[in-house]
Amino acid sequence: MAESEPPLALGPIDFSTHVLSLASSAMIALGRMPAPGGETLSPDLDTARHLIDVLGMLEQKTRGNLDESEQKLLQSLIYDLRVAFVDASASARRA
Repeated sequence: MAESEPPLALGPIDFSTHVLSLASSAMIALGRMPAPGGETLSPDLDTARHLIDVLGMLEQKTRGNLDESEQKLLQSLIYDLRVAFVDASASARRA
């Protein structure tokens, strides 16, 4: 019987880690960050838009329930991603 590797123990998840994960996925979809394997993918604007919209929905649904640092992080990520999305969309139109 072949030995299997023990499962990778992942740390506890908190709100900030979750939104950072979504934001990282959006940056990968925008072609602004390499994928986990190290390759840079071509932009996928539909996926990026979906992930940005998910973050926007989380902002609306959690309003009044986050601490100040979580709220600032979420707002900052959404702003930065929306700017990056506009830039990527403009680049796609020029191509």
